[in-house]
Amino acid sequence: MYNVAIIGASGYTGGELLRMLLNHPEVEITDVTSRQYDGTPVHKVHPHIRDSGLEFVSKEPDELDADVVFTATPHGASMKIVPSILETGTKVVDLSGDYRYRDTEVYEKWYGMEHTDNENKGAFGLPELYRDEIKKANLVANPGCFPTGAILSSYPLVKNNLVDRIVIDSKTGVSGAGANASSTTHYPNIADNINPYKISSHRHMSEIQQELHGFEDVKVSFTPHLVPVIRGIQTTSHSFLIEDITTDELRKYYEKEYKNEYFIKLMDEGEIPHLSSVRGSNFVHIGGFEIDETGRVIMLSAIDNLVKGASGQAIQNMNILLGLDESTGLKHFGLHP
Repeated sequence: MYNVAIIGASGYTGGELLRMLLNHPEVEITDVTSRQYDGTPVHKVHPHIRDSGLEFVSKEPDELDADVVFTATPHGASMKIVPSILETGTKVVDLSGDYRYRDTEVYEKWYGMEHTDNENKGAFGLPELYRDEIKKANLVANPGCFPTGAILSSYPLVKNNLVDRIVIDSKTGVSGAGANASSTTHYPNIADNINPYKISSHRHMSEIQQELHGFEDVKVSFTPHLVPVIRGIQTTSHSFLIEDITTDELRKYYEKEYKNEYFIKLMDEGEIPHLSSVRGSNFVHIGGFEIDETGRVIMLSAIDNLVKGASGQAIQNMNILLGLDESTGLKHFGLHP
């Protein structure tokens, strides 16, 4: 058995990590940290996690007894604690944005803060693209939720030099905003409504651009919308072909790229990915595969923002770090209806 710990486990991602790790056959949770809830049983914060015997503790990062530590901490906080964890020989999966960028100047531009850890570089934790790098890493930077669905739905197009522009439209559930209430997520403001936000300047656009080579090779635009559902991100990618291809050829590029990927499911002709089909699971459903008369490729993806978009993908990365089958503890299907 491997020991794992979670720093900052009181939020939604912490709750999902607990839910799935408690059913993982190869790990034991040794510490669940929160300064705010020190000494509080976990179920008082996460009411669905009952009879686990776990309670929150307040410990310094280098005091944790673990083979892998998940840092479910805010942007800017992770870079202050990750170095001391790595010094103990413990591996880290970080769920913030602090280590996702190859160029720290890009991070500083989009996150508005100085990047203070110049020593440690994280492997970008999208296993379908960077499995080999993750295997050799001590630090994995878990991708953002929007970038996960957006990148995977468009990557075969970019890899095969088929398009020169991608316009991404994503609809997200309110759990992506975190556990703390705000006027933006207040029920009267979100119910029966669709709210576009940061329509040309969402920080996740830079992460998508980085992975789709958007700074030089392909122009990438991204706009998110908040919709009145709890979980899930549905993404529509509009990509513009450089040369004509058929829909059959389009599908073959995706089948070749993802044929061995356990968590990516390609929809049949005429099928559309639905949020309810992936809710609670680590699966990505990708569909569309249509080309209109202007040469626009329409691809769609659906993920659970808290699972494949956060905690489930973090566990997938942990499995790779530990040399386990990466689907271990993650094989459950979505909750439909």
